Amino acid sequence: MTDYAHSDQASKSRAEKARRLAAYIWDRGITGAELLAMTSAVRRKLARAAATNPPSTDETWTGVARLLDDKDSWAAQHPNHPAAQRHHTDEKLMWVKPPITPW
Repeated sequence: MTDYAHSDQASKSRAEKARRLAAYIWDRGITGAELLAMTSAVRRKLARAAATNPPSTDETWTGVARLLDDKDSWAAQHPNHPAAQRHHTDEKLMWVKPPITPW
């Protein structure tokens, strides 16, 4: 009996899920570092908002963070390209809370 978690099909499924999540998350202006700093509960909610079953391993989330960083680099080099435009950055605040400055 083969181990599905380490099969080629599982790797392809993880990569596809990571791309779907990265597309949704990048459009909201969330960086790879911010994603990895989120609690697992927030990440699960974020995945559900992206209409994707939440990944069960950190391996997939790490892949998503890497894709976000790659897209950020690409977008910085091609600022006028339509794919470098984010359309839902106002939703970032729903997921990443800015630090509260003390009085």
